[in-house]
Amino acid sequence: MQIVENKDKFREALLSWYLREKRDLPWRNTSNPYYIWVSEIMLQQTRVDTVIPYYERFIARFPTMESLVEADESDLLKMWEGLGYYSRVRNLQSGVKEVVENYGSEVPASRKEISELKGIGPYTAGAILSIAFGLPEHAVDGNVMRVISRLLLIDDDIAIPRTKRIFENVIMDLIDQEDPSSFNQGLMELGATICTPKPKCLLCPVREFCLAFNEGRQEEFPVKTKKVKMKVVPVASFAMRNEKNEWLLRKRSEKGLLANLWEFPMIELASLQTPKELARVECDIELTELLSFKHVFSHLTWDLTCYTGLIQGDHKIPDGYHFFSNKEVEELPKPVPVLKIWDEVKQQLTGNDGK
Repeated sequence: MQIVENKDKFREALLSWYLREKRDLPWRNTSNPYYIWVSEIMLQQTRVDTVIPYYERFIARFPTMESLVEADESDLLKMWEGLGYYSRVRNLQSGVKEVVENYGSEVPASRKEISELKGIGPYTAGAILSIAFGLPEHAVDGNVMRVISRLLLIDDDIAIPRTKRIFENVIMDLIDQEDPSSFNQGLMELGATICTPKPKCLLCPVREFCLAFNEGRQEEFPVKTKKVKMKVVPVASFAMRNEKNEWLLRKRSEKGLLANLWEFPMIELASLQTPKELARVECDIELTELLSFKHVFSHLTWDLTCYTGLIQGDHKIPDGYHFFSNKEVEELPKPVPVLKIWDEVKQQLTGNDGK
């Protein structure tokens, strides 16, 4: 049984399953377009379980668009701390500011106008329009492309941006006109919980319509070319404290990677000399290795090793660096790799002295 011949039955099967089985997520209990906007931005490149507490804290702190517009960047980054991809929250604030100033705090309900807002692409626009306003607009993300590619045996490469148009056209042909919100969310939910990279086909409510399932080819879809091998950069970080038990950190540049977030001294390793040798020769500081891990960005990976050490006496502190107490470090907005280092530091301090 194919979708193209049984659109009504397909919609009925998908919607009845979604309304019966959907997860209870906080952003599904509102039609406020601002709240849905926040949730969609948070959900980009982040797992649902991770987003829930962030979303609830964020909405509690910035319950209106006006409160978000007035927020200080440091406060904003602190609320986003740990979610990564910090340009998302900066763009969110900019886009919301446009709505407050140009649309009287009313999120526009047309694809043309909403797509002109900072940080809103085709998927986010469609999600807000269909979920908040009940408009039959496509909202095609990776989950939806995986579902539709299997249902219709679409073998176009989803790594090519123009391929998304094919899926958008399919959705506009299939979408339920009476409940586009549940239809779009049903496809997303199906892709997130059942039609996963390793599909659970026996649990699928629409498998009778799935051409890939009928041919036993579901794991061949979607077709996606492999990414170019990511650049790996060896990095050393230094969690250094002075004799007052204050920690040395600096604020990163206003532009570029992890802009305006705070970090321990950090260097990219371009020579064979080890960080411990550098510190001993240049600063007369003995270092102890704290932890090693990899942190993956969208375009590169940090192969990061962190060291800890005590700065004794009167060492000259480089420009831009400052000492902070434990409490002050807690309050600074920090990127994910620095959070990981700081958590390890705190565990060691607790283990060593119980403080």
